[in-house]
Amino acid sequence: MSGLFAAISSAIGWVLSIIDPFCGPLGLFRWLAGDTLLACGDTGWGDEIAQGFLVTASLAIATLPVGLAMGFFIALAKRSTEPQLRLAANIYTTIFRGLPELLTLFIVYYGLQILVQQALAALGYEGAVEINTFFAGMIALGVVFSAYCSEVLQSAFQAIPRGQYEAGEALGLRRGQTMRKIILPQLVRIALPGLGNLWMALLKDTALVSVIGLSDILRQTGIAARVTKQAFEFFGIACLLFLVLAFLSSVIFAAIERRFNRSEVRR
Repeated sequence: MSGLFAAISSAIGWVLSIIDPFCGPLGLFRWLAGDTLLACGDTGWGDEIAQGFLVTASLAIATLPVGLAMGFFIALAKRSTEPQLRLAANIYTTIFRGLPELLTLFIVYYGLQILVQQALAALGYEGAVEINTFFAGMIALGVVFSAYCSEVLQSAFQAIPRGQYEAGEALGLRRGQTMRKIILPQLVRIALPGLGNLWMALLKDTALVSVIGLSDILRQTGIAARVTKQAFEFFGIACLLFLVLAFLSSVIFAAIERRFNRSEVRR
């Protein structure tokens, strides 16, 4: 089984090396920065920065569905008729909107290790436990994202007229069918601008994971800056890479908004 996983990892690594926009066969650094500090291979920092770009993008993309799912259920809890659910959801959002993101990251990264260590110790395991930095970053950013996402989704729920729910009941739809076929399409269209802003904030917050050792853009360019004493150049490259991610995100969200708006016009 371990051999299978090793083969899969090797295949994924080979594919990524081919499509790498920086150090792949047609990569930007390989063709335009061959004799500079951004060269790929042992002569430059291109490979490390390319890896950091991949880690940052992967972390943001992996965090998004986690935060959206959690935020959706928290928004539903806030609309629940059960006072305990509403109270729990309000406490959750108050805590994670009030705490600094960096402090939340430390609590998740170090706190999870302590909790897991104690749980395993109760079962008789005395070995050391270390939480994966990527996983810790995803959970920490996910809970913060979900707290803000729940507020955006709750506002979108309130913008949908009550008659939409009654129309689903009049058509004989069950509550789940009404939510899936009538409410969710409208919810996404209304909440999309706010979710786009939260995604941009999430992209920037990924830089925080560098403090727990994850090799993202900021950590890799920071190491290169300290070693080469070229801080302005490498941190400038980090700025450009984050702006590239922001630009691509803006294009994608604009395309999604146009698609939903066209669907609304057709109706």
